[in-house]
Parts: sequence; C-alpha cells; structure tokens
Amino acid sequence: MTPAVLPLGRNRRLLSSVALVPLLWPVDGLAQTASANPRGLDPIVVEGQTVRAAKPRATANAGSSRQRRAAARPVATPAPAPTQPTATAATAPTFNLGTPSSTGSRLGLTPLQTPASVEVIRAETIAERGQHNVIDAVTQNATGFTASPRPGNGGLAFTTRGFTGNGTVMSLYDGTRLYVGSGTMTFPFDTWTAQSIEVLRGPASVMYGEGAIGGAINVISKKPLDVARNEAEISLDTNLTRRLAVDSGGPINPNVSYRLAAIGNMSDGWVDRDKTSNVAVSGSVRVQAADNLAFTLSEDYADRSPSRYFGTPLVNGRLDESLRFQNYNVGDASIRYRDNWTQLKTEWDVAEGVSVKNVTYYLSTHRHWKDVESYVFSPTTGNINRSSYIEIFHDQEQIGNRFDTTFKGHVFGLANEFVAGFDVNRIAFTHTNNSPYAGTSSVPTYNFDPGTFLPVSPTRPSFHTLTTQYGVFAENRLSLTDQLSLIGGIRSDNPTVQRTDFLSPSNSFEKTYSAPSWRVGAVYNPIENLSIYGQYSTAVDPVTNLITMTGVNRDFSLSTGKQVEVGIKQQLAGGRAEWTLAAYHIVKNNLLARDPQNPANTNPLQIGQQSSRGIEASAGLKVTETIRLDANVAWLRAKYDDFTQVVGGRVVNYAGNVPNNVPQIVSNIWATWAFAPGWSANAGIQLVGDTWADDANTLVRPAYNVVNAGLMWKPDARQTFALRVYNLFDTVYTTSGNTTMWQLGMPRTAELSYNVKF
Repeated sequence: MTPAVLPLGRNRRLLSSVALVPLLWPVDGLAQTASANPRGLDPIVVEGQTVRAAKPRATANAGSSRQRRAAARPVATPAPAPTQPTATAATAPTFNLGTPSSTGSRLGLTPLQTPASVEVIRAETIAERGQHNVIDAVTQNATGFTASPRPGNGGLAFTTRGFTGNGTVMSLYDGTRLYVGSGTMTFPFDTWTAQSIEVLRGPASVMYGEGAIGGAINVISKKPLDVARNEAEISLDTNLTRRLAVDSGGPINPNVSYRLAAIGNMSDGWVDRDKTSNVAVSGSVRVQAADNLAFTLSEDYADRSPSRYFGTPLVNGRLDESLRFQNYNVGDASIRYRDNWTQLKTEWDVAEGVSVKNVTYYLSTHRHWKDVESYVFSPTTGNINRSSYIEIFHDQEQIGNRFDTTFKGHVFGLANEFVAGFDVNRIAFTHTNNSPYAGTSSVPTYNFDPGTFLPVSPTRPSFHTLTTQYGVFAENRLSLTDQLSLIGGIRSDNPTVQRTDFLSPSNSFEKTYSAPSWRVGAVYNPIENLSIYGQYSTAVDPVTNLITMTGVNRDFSLSTGKQVEVGIKQQLAGGRAEWTLAAYHIVKNNLLARDPQNPANTNPLQIGQQSSRGIEASAGLKVTETIRLDANVAWLRAKYDDFTQVVGGRVVNYAGNVPNNVPQIVSNIWATWAFAPGWSANAGIQLVGDTWADDANTLVRPAYNVVNAGLMWKPDARQTFALRVYNLFDTVYTTSGNTTMWQLGMPRTAELSYNVKF
C-alpha cells in the first residue's frame, strides 16, 4: 500500500504521509469489504493490524474457533516490491462510513451502524493535506469543528455544536479520557504519531464520563506492524520551520512486533521573537502471547516550547493590520510543556463471542508559563499597556484502569451485542503560581524594547487536588430484524475531589459528585448501505474543570444536558460516494449566573440555560479515477436561554445572545486531482462565520476563508516530494480573542518536503 505524501505545514507541527488505517474489530459480519459485501466500500488494506473475519454463529466445535484465530494472524513477510505510481485520486481514503470506530461505541460499530455523528479521519488523509497538528486535522476535515488555540490553554480548545472549551469538547488518547486542569490541555498535539483521529459530535458522557456535552476527539496512536516498514521525512518552510520525522515498525519475531515514530522541529515563527521547538516520540511493542491473547505496551513522550504570541491588541476597537507581526510579550518569556504517557493494553478472546479488554495507563504532565498575557492599546499615549505578568506551574499525574467484557450472541433468537465494564482514575494536580498576577508596563506600538519579566509577586504553591473517580458502564445493540437495530448505553460516575488550598485554608474541601448519563437510539436500513437513525442522549458537565474545582463552586451540582438527534447516512455508487445529514437540539441547564433579584450578591446561582440547534451535512464523491471531492457544512443557532450577569452594577440578562467563540456556520471543501502518473494536486478552503468576542455580543470577530493548496510528485513508489502553500491568499484572520486583543492566524507560508519509505 503506497502511503500518502507528507509535506509539512504551516504551524510548526509535524506530520507525514503515513498509510495506516484504524483497527478493524470483528463485528459479526457487519463490517465487510466490498468484495465480500456489495454494500461496502472498496477493499481496505490494513497495515500492522489483524483483520479477523466475521465469526459465524457459535458451534459445538470449540477447537475450530482457536484454529480460525491462529489462521487469521498475519505471518511476518517482507514488504511487497513497490510499483510505479499511477494517476489515481484514491491514495488517501476519505470515505469511512464503513470503517469500525471505537469512539462512538464500545461495540466497534461502523458510523453507518451508530445512531450518532461519528467521523474517522485517517492518517493518509491528514498526510495528503499536510496537516501537522491535531487542531488543523480536526478543524479542516471534521464537520462543524473550530478551535481557539491560545498558548494559555495549551493550544487545544475546540468548539462544536455551540459549546466550547477543553471541558465540554473532550480530548481522548487511544480512547482514554485526559482530565483537564485549570482549562489546559497539552497532549496530544502532533499528527505524525497518529494512526487516525476520530470525532464524535454531540454528548459523549455516556462513553467517557462527566463533561463532553459538545463532543469528543479521540487521537489513536500508531500501532505495531506485522510487515517491516520504515519511513523518514524532512521539510522546510518560509517561517524557517525545520522538521525531521522518522517512523519504523515491523516484526521482531513471529509473535512480537514493534512501532517507533518520532518527530522534531524548530521554527523562527511568523511573528517577531517567537522561536519554537517541539519533540514527540511514540513507541509500542505488541506480544502475541497466545492465539487468543495479546499484550501491547506503549510509551509516548512530548516536549514542547510553543509560541509565546498571545495576541494582537485592537486599536480603537479595530484590528490594525500593520501590527500583524508584532509580539508584545517580554523578551525572556518562556513556555514549556512536557507530557509522558504509558499504557499497557490486554486483549483476550476468552471464547467464541466473548472477549475481554483491559487498559492500564499513566500520564505525567509538567507545564510552565512565564510571560505577559494581556495587551491593551491606549488611545491617550498611543502605546501598548501590558499587564498580567504570569508565572504558573502545573504538575499533574493521572493513573487509571479501564476494563470491559463484550458478549456477542443471541437473545430470544435475535442477534445481540453487549459490553459492560468499569473505569477508575486517580488524578493528582498541583498548581503553583505568582499571586496576584501583578505588574504593568507600557511599550510603543513599533520598535520597542520588549523588556524582561517583572517578579513583582512571589511564585508559590497555591493548591493541590486529589481526584478519585469510579465509573461503570454498559452498552447493548439488539438487532430486531436485518434492517432495524436498537442501541442503548448507560454510565454512572462518582468522582470525589479533595482540595487543599495553601493560600486560603478555609477554601479546602472534599466533595463527591454523582454523574449518571444514558442514551438510546435506533438505526433503520431500508436498503443496503442506507441508515436512518434517531437518538436521545443525556450528559453531565462540571460548572468548572472537575479536578481544579474551587471552594467557591464546591457546593454546586453538575450541569446537565440533553440532546435529540436524527439523521441519515449512505454509501452509494459501489463505494465511490458517501453522504450524511444530521439535525440536533441540545439544551444545557444549571449554568452559573448572577441572582437577578439581588445584584449585590456576588455568589452565582445555578439558574442559567444554554441551547443550540443545527443541521450538519457532509459528502464525498470520487468523480473519476483521478478526481475526488469532499465537503461538509454545519449551520447552527447557539444561544443563551437564560444567563444573568451584573454589568456596571446592574443586572443584565444575556438571553438570546450567542456564546462567544461560537461561529454559526462552518464549512470545509477539498478537491484532489491526480492529473498525471506520479503527480497530484489538492486544494481546500475552510470557511468560518462571524464569531462574537464576548457574551454581551458587543464586538464581532469577522468571518474568514482560508485556502490551502499542495502539489505532490512521486518519482517512484517510495519517494514523495511535496510543495504546499498554507493560507494561499494571505488572509488576515483571527482564531480567538476578546474585546481588547485578538490572536491572528498564520500568514501565507510555503513548505517543501521530502518523504521516503524504505
């Protein structure tokens, strides 16, 4: 299988062309290739994974099951000789309705079988489009996602279906939920080490616990390979981003295989004084201990010194493009994130129709900020007033275990799949900072001395939390007929937060929360490869990040949410086209708001409500053997239904206002053309609508369209040269910000890369 090309992209993140496909779990004959099932897509080649045929109904011959498993395990063989490249647009599959996914269901259902909006973004697609970081891969491919990537929140902060932030759009790694501390998430960030990215739109609490009322993003790491394969890539762009990546995998012996992927880059950045560097390493070893038992041990490490650009101050409420490349942070500003992830996964086929999975994991995170993060233009002096001299340390450890058992068989003669399990976590978090975030300075708008950090307040530990969480879950799929199935799930979490406040001991507390959630849905297939579905789901969401809950908020219950979603999905034209259409309505209750009857009371009440409703559509079409088109669009109406605040001493209800950072329309369009043997070109446009900069809806961040384009040449099947231009028309646009400063997107950037497989 010839992997896609991999140029390097405008952000200093890394990526590559890697031809990997998500793990295909056996689904009782529900996931078949086109050759075996005319309803499926073209056959999929899976590298490094065991594709087990659908199991027949249980028979009395138990020994035959073990023999089938032994026969299904691939034998280590040398990689096939490369063939000369041809003019085809199918090198990077984008049609994934028939690809089993673990993000929307623990039963390994395909998106066609799941009563929810699930998308699979494969590494080949990410590589072909030159998306080197998770943010670009999600926002430029998935339907209805945008991001507000500020250094202060770790660079990851997604928005979907009207809800925004790391707490309400959950980040996962290999299906494990990563707990958010003080609104910050720093891992994973790079796509070179990813095999695929799966997204679930809509509430995901029933899958992963409290939070995720907007959706979930699951980054799936590269897995050990059963066939030897090596890959390397180097690139350089016009921001002097130098990038080097390697990827190696294969069998050590017939029962042991490995994978090692590493990426490193350095960049001068596109704004003044903004050098960055990133390193990410992912390694794993798989041991096939028996025909029905396998262990996979993986280790990931990331070390980042990201951008220290926090935004461009507005001049009299407007963006002055002459300030586009100015960086108003201090000269000795420093930011560093270090994340280390260890995971042991056990997979055991106990008997025909019974399988067990267990995952034990440990995450260690250390973060440090030392910078100035607030800049305001002064109309009186014409200078930039700087404030918020911030120094913060985060030390976080998460250790946990997830266990589940899956049963596949029949209930009253009806095909049935059932999974049940538990999820336990222990999260220790220590927050060290200077308090208060004091210090001010003023610099000219141009040609200024950035100065140094002012240690005006001491940096010391402020609080420590210890969170223990235990959750139990179950999911079931009952096939009433060959065309109609019912799918339901339930989960209950009981997290306990112990907070020790070093600065204000009276704010120390211990609190246990209850977080039940459930969903039920139906999928109807009137004809082959056409699914009509409906779903009702509930969610729970903390009023702030759970593990950094403050003493002020300790007595509040969790916010609750509910969603109704209906939709239709179809594969057609023999696997040459796909399309989806979904409509939803989400309501979130118990938001914190001020007491409208007592404006002087500074303590909030849980009386607020927020809602969103929208329509999402996506389509992909292989027009000819050399032309492929992909497009998606999301329209929504997000608003506060009841949200009182005190402004200038008087009560203001923001009911009817749009939450900040939530665009009302988002779209992506991509075209790929293999115009000659060994040559291909692609172009994509990302459209994001107007976005309010504040909840009061006083200032709009304008809509924008960003075009990316690439040209790839494969002189042979092993080598790929790529030239990419990001932000082709040099659009000036903003990705986040408030009423005083906006963070701008990267300007036009060209990149040249070389990828070789050996």
